Amino acid sequence: MMLATAVLLPVSAHAQAQNGLSNLFGGIFSGPNPAPSQAAPGPGGALPWTGEDGASGHPLMTAAAIREAASNFNNCVAGMWPDAARRNITQENFQRFTAGLSPDLRIMDLMDSQPEFTKSIWDYLDILVNDNRLAKGREVLAKYKAQFDATEKATGVDRYIIASIWGIESNYSTQMGDRSVLQSTATLACIGRRQAYFKDEFLSALEILNRGDLRPEQMRGSWAGAFGPTQFMPTAFKRFAVDGDGDGRRDVVDNPTDLIASTANNLKKDGWQAGQTWGYEVVVPQGFNYMLADRAKAMTIPQWEKLGLKRPANQPFPHPAEKAYLLAPAGAQGPGFLMLQNYRVIMKYNPAEAYALAIGHFADRLRGGQPFVQPWPRQERELSRTERLELQQLLAQRGFYKGTPDGQFGGQTREALRNFQASIGVPADGFASSDVLDRLRGR
Repeated sequence: MMLATAVLLPVSAHAQAQNGLSNLFGGIFSGPNPAPSQAAPGPGGALPWTGEDGASGHPLMTAAAIREAASNFNNCVAGMWPDAARRNITQENFQRFTAGLSPDLRIMDLMDSQPEFTKSIWDYLDILVNDNRLAKGREVLAKYKAQFDATEKATGVDRYIIASIWGIESNYSTQMGDRSVLQSTATLACIGRRQAYFKDEFLSALEILNRGDLRPEQMRGSWAGAFGPTQFMPTAFKRFAVDGDGDGRRDVVDNPTDLIASTANNLKKDGWQAGQTWGYEVVVPQGFNYMLADRAKAMTIPQWEKLGLKRPANQPFPHPAEKAYLLAPAGAQGPGFLMLQNYRVIMKYNPAEAYALAIGHFADRLRGGQPFVQPWPRQERELSRTERLELQQLLAQRGFYKGTPDGQFGGQTREALRNFQASIGVPADGFASSDVLDRLRGR
């Protein structure tokens, strides 16, 4: 993303991980590659670069390094011609699509932003899974029923998951971002701390234009280059986009048939299992050993049942042979979830647990399911970034945390927090409450 402590995970290198809603929600997702779908205003009303060093402390993100790289921007872009030629981009198209490009230095601030405050998972779900978005989703499912029918038959990917991604990524094509993908990826290919990664994205964007799948004006999106209603990065487009209607173009921006088919193809190639759901809300019993709430500790449904987990109202599990892992995003105070293979597939699309939970839940609601039954600990407040940094530092001082404190919570912080909680005899649920921080302070 980039949220409640137990929800955060580092973002992987999967291209789709660069999208999401971190800008909209003040940094809900954490990780090295956040790329919000809701980009800042376009050139007409864009904020200027602050001219300050980046918060990451990376040497390429100092103000001096940014200015020096910006002054060499034209040479950097021109120097990518041999690589473009190796990708069969014509010299004419290379010159046409790169002519007039200039760096968008505001992206340097967005790339290194570390917001002081984050949203809780319950606030995040409240914002994304709402009645207006659900109503629009049902309209989209009805309007494009034929396309969803054909795609579901061809790929086995659940139409409600596709519609959910469409709704959450861009609010059904109304919030796709307005930055030029070429300008953004060229800027990041030549300036800042991730140039090699974004060079591939920039050259892939040129390939898309060279092939004629999309026009430059269609390729507008987030500051990191994610575009279209379901926010494809250029490299992900190359891997997953398909020509759903046979017109010779793979238009994931304005052609609903291609959009639906391409998003489904992405999920299918990432391992989607047809006919299965993403997971189940479960009631976790008092005294449960939360050290078992770990992605690496998958068990069969009957094994979890023996440990006392059950669905609300004792609903049966439809497929007992399934293997799942336990996610407890709000610790012992909130609901638990048994996550299946398809949840892991959604995590490949955007590896933030809160995002994947929102996608799965929104899909269930679109198909007529009910809200989550168990309450969230809404009395808890989210720790500020300063407090999160302090918590990591205190864990490190006590020998529980081995990483470099950065105020961003991932699996390593969660494990350290659990071990500390176990050492003082409280539920080792990995949830960073203000009470846990007070205990670390010795209060």
